[in-house]
Amino acid sequence: MVSRREATLLVPENDVEAPEVSIVIPALDEELTISDFVRWCHEGLAKAGVVGEILIVDSSTDATTALALAGGARVLQVPKRGLGRAYIDALPHIRGRYVILGDADCTYDFREVAPFVEQMRQGFEFVMGTRFKGYIEPGSMPFLHRYLGTPVTTWILNRLYSSRFSDIHCGMRGITLDALRRMDLRSQSWEYASEMVLKSVHMSLRTTEVPVRFLEDREGRVSHHRRLGWFSPWQAAWINLRAMFVYGADFFLVKPGIALLAAGLLLTLPLTFGELTIGPITFSLHWSIAGVALAVLGLQSVYLGTLARMFYETDAAIRRRWLLRFRYNRAVAGSAVLFVVGVALTSSLVWEYLAHDLSLTSDVLKGVSYRAVTGVLLMIMGFMTFTFTLVVHAYDLISAQPSRSSPTSATPTP
Repeated sequence: MVSRREATLLVPENDVEAPEVSIVIPALDEELTISDFVRWCHEGLAKAGVVGEILIVDSSTDATTALALAGGARVLQVPKRGLGRAYIDALPHIRGRYVILGDADCTYDFREVAPFVEQMRQGFEFVMGTRFKGYIEPGSMPFLHRYLGTPVTTWILNRLYSSRFSDIHCGMRGITLDALRRMDLRSQSWEYASEMVLKSVHMSLRTTEVPVRFLEDREGRVSHHRRLGWFSPWQAAWINLRAMFVYGADFFLVKPGIALLAAGLLLTLPLTFGELTIGPITFSLHWSIAGVALAVLGLQSVYLGTLARMFYETDAAIRRRWLLRFRYNRAVAGSAVLFVVGVALTSSLVWEYLAHDLSLTSDVLKGVSYRAVTGVLLMIMGFMTFTFTLVVHAYDLISAQPSRSSPTSATPTP
């Protein structure tokens, strides 16, 4: 029995040296299928003409470990911590240049790994399997998954990220080891699948798809979703959607924020010196105040979306480009100019208030309120830009510090 903090690497007697491909598979109580699955992997590697290793990341309580070892697979015994965490634990032990991921239940046909290897050899860094362009055996995919869940979530992701995937939940996929390391996966559970797809887009990985065969569960095997109950598929769908929205926060913030900011400035700035009539519409003070609300909401959205991009950006060079857009001295100086101009425009209202015995008549307001509204907007924008600059550069300091965490270690056991 594996303790909660141990990770033990078990090496088969016929272990391979210097593999080009690593097939990395999480497993949980798969004694019914694991022997056939490992045999399929050996057959697939032989057909592809590559030297490859099979690494089973196992947290089982049945005979999965013994059967996988007997079939010639490496087994990394880890605590039961979630599907995504299994890949995180496996990363330090992957030896191949190319990595193929999937399930140990024989629902994906690993006798056909050659297309993945061929595409990665041609320079693709991320290769998604697609069941919808391949073969789906009758009875292998529930009706709601096939015709609602997978198509809808795939459509949502493609809209959010301008991608062209056809099956984002396909579990069989290939990725180069270098790209997998740079992804820095964080998800502990089912949402790892969406995180991987989303980060492949953020990282601008060279991506393609290959058709795969999806087969029905073996007789006597109960899928993990069914083991966990009827709510499990819905929970998996929700956490995958959550990953899409969190990693796509900028989709809901940056472009809509720019639109709101532009609309707000168009309403407020032209009214700085009084109301404006265009055709049958007279733009009055109320329009100017509405413009302030839109502009502030828009600027906040743009800044929050920019921070989100910096937080999930894995390429340090891209993060540096964002910093260059907000150089500290230039941004602080610009913030100060906005704030000072805003104070100057607002001061006329304060002066009139003091000059009229702490009261403002409608006649006085008519002349200075428009300028004051614009001044307040500029003051808010200046302060927001200043604080945003501080947060950006504080994040830069933190991200530049070396990580205190270390990867899971395991000692090979023959």
